[in-house]
Amino acid sequence: MRRYRSIIAGCGVQAMKRKKVCGKDFVGFVDPLSSNADFNSIEDVPIDSFDLLLACIPDKPKSEYIKYCLKHGKHILVEKPLFLKNSNEFEEFSQLSEQNKAVCYTAYNHRFEPHFIKMKNLISSGKLGDIYRCRIFYGNGTARLVRESEWRDQGAGVLADLGSHLLDTIKFWFGEEVDSKTWKIISANNFENLSLDHVVIGSENGGLSIEMEMTMLSWRNHFTCDIIGEHGSAHIESLCKWGPSKFIFRKRELPSGRPNEEQCILIKDDPTWVSEYEYFKALVAKSSSSNFLWDKEILDTLQRLESTIKG
Repeated sequence: MRRYRSIIAGCGVQAMKRKKVCGKDFVGFVDPLSSNADFNSIEDVPIDSFDLLLACIPDKPKSEYIKYCLKHGKHILVEKPLFLKNSNEFEEFSQLSEQNKAVCYTAYNHRFEPHFIKMKNLISSGKLGDIYRCRIFYGNGTARLVRESEWRDQGAGVLADLGSHLLDTIKFWFGEEVDSKTWKIISANNFENLSLDHVVIGSENGGLSIEMEMTMLSWRNHFTCDIIGEHGSAHIESLCKWGPSKFIFRKRELPSGRPNEEQCILIKDDPTWVSEYEYFKALVAKSSSSNFLWDKEILDTLQRLESTIKG
């Protein structure tokens, strides 16, 4: 694969992770507020000096960066979620992407978590039979960090931050089987913050019941998933970055009894950032046009859920 020259917008934690992954592709940072940046604005970067822009920035300036890149035929990776105030921009960006053969990719790196891929393959194989229930817990201990950040402690809080990841995960695993309109708020709290810091949502889709809990009040970062099916169950305990990460597949014993169990335990550094960057470059190499339908669906779903809390 050819080498692509990458500019990174932002100088925060995510930006530093992206820089490490870019390696020799890295050209410089763009950030109007950081003394560590090489450029104050994207317009300051010579247009012929980069191919890709990795946007590790708050929601508000994302639209400006996307429009600039797509207009100039530059490819852009945007940290999730992609929230636009004007929904008409989704269509505008789709047209710009098509016209200028420029890729806009929204980064949901958990799709590249090894056990998420294993879960998707198991679901697709049909080995679980009819799936009855899926329950996910995703928690970190960032409540105080969020409270101390003026731009982060606002709006939907954890619902937008972790909820967008979880909605994307369900889409990755179950595809169109889950109707986004069926999601409902089960509980929503702001125990420590102005914004939401603990939320549970649920969805009923025919015979499939899903419950997802997300929190900034888990003092040990953790992820769990339990999927119960007709012929067995599948379980994930932790992510690679918080490892060890365990995947368990239990084959149901009929009429009852202790099931046969297969386990896979991974002890390794987080592989998702490298895998996602390579995936993004592969999209660029194919000159893939960008479809923003899923971004719009996530935005519509989260805004609808937030409105039911406020209402």
